[in-house]
Amino acid sequence: MNSIIVAVDGPVASGKGTLGRRLAERFGFAYLDTGGLYRAVALRMLRGKHALDDVGILVAQAKALEPSDLADPALRDEKTGEAASIVAPVPELRAALLEYQREFASAPPYDAPGAVLDGRDIGTVVCPNASVKLFVTASAEARAQRRFAELTAKGEDVELATVLEDLAKRDARDSGRASSPLVPAQDAHLLDTTKMDIEAAFQAAEAIVAASMKSS
Repeated sequence: MNSIIVAVDGPVASGKGTLGRRLAERFGFAYLDTGGLYRAVALRMLRGKHALDDVGILVAQAKALEPSDLADPALRDEKTGEAASIVAPVPELRAALLEYQREFASAPPYDAPGAVLDGRDIGTVVCPNASVKLFVTASAEARAQRRFAELTAKGEDVELATVLEDLAKRDARDSGRASSPLVPAQDAHLLDTTKMDIEAAFQAAEAIVAASMKSS
């Protein structure tokens, strides 16, 4: 792999997506929200009224993904996210999307000198040899509050307690699944954003990536 690869992992609403996008902009790298791939497959399943446990259709939908799927505004809907967390543990689906992610990392589009991928298993499974690994986390309460603010800003009628409960269930599924569980890579830099605003978190992440690039 000749390109620089930055792996950004962490649980839902930890801030990893925002950090991943900003790091890509800062260093001129291509960016891939790998969670968006699973959300796109889940959205296709929901719209087609397919059973979320139909492995054959899951794989077929993964292979049929198009760039427009990743730009669909409905990807950020809470229902889509919940469905994505249900289908994400399916080994056959993960295998179907693994090649796409690795190709993006090793040969970034637009001749970018590097790639930033964020997700749940980038540093452990997708790109274990990534140049830089970040594991972004925050307390469950802080993450629930962020998610609640995001949803209410979009006009969704939700309760904070419900958001916290759903987040806890998704955390349990992500961390407890047999295939590619959510765990920090042994050589990942841990970044706890519980008491950080986005600017402070970005500065911390930027410093880690810049230092790693300088020493490599």
